[in-house]
Amino acid sequence: MAERKTPADDAATPALFAERPITPEALKALAHPLRIAMYNLLGERGPATASQLGRALGESSGQTSYHLRQLERFGFVEDDPEHTGGRERWWKPIGFSIDGRAMLADPATAPAARIMLQSVVADRADVLTRWMTSERDPAWDDAQINDRITTELTPTEAHDLIAEVQQVLDRHVDAAKKRRDAGETDGRRRYRIYLDALPLPLSDEEGSATPQAEG
Repeated sequence: MAERKTPADDAATPALFAERPITPEALKALAHPLRIAMYNLLGERGPATASQLGRALGESSGQTSYHLRQLERFGFVEDDPEHTGGRERWWKPIGFSIDGRAMLADPATAPAARIMLQSVVADRADVLTRWMTSERDPAWDDAQINDRITTELTPTEAHDLIAEVQQVLDRHVDAAKKRRDAGETDGRRRYRIYLDALPLPLSDEEGSATPQAEG
């Protein structure tokens, strides 16, 4: 389980070669329903204040302020440098990665890891459902995709595939950040990319097959 966030403003959902693994203590701190909801909302909508998050989630600003400070303490959010000098702090998410298998296997972190895994799946399902059922903007008809591809690969081939896809994503995300920083904002909106690549479970026949010794 890994969550890769761009350093610009989007920290989504718990990446391929994610840059900042979190500690078990931090995972436990994040595994709180309101904190997860706030973190996801910051990733989806961009930087926000405690009051804005409270209104969006039906919570008091006191509650959201407290949980934002806890998220800051464990390195999940930070001040947004593009919003300074106001009465309220603006927050943006910080990217992270989770070694999901290890934390699910550890009894000390398994409950928090399960909460995070469920949250990732639920958030992704919610975003995809809203996208599929909402009225589409014709301007984006050829700029969106929902697809599934199944093939057969060796571990080396799969690694090479992931590395190449990652390079393409990094190139486009970095270019988009540079254009945004240069003030090119016309026609832009927040854009979410989900990426999963994994070996499927072996069938009973595949699992029972063993190489035959020669000789």
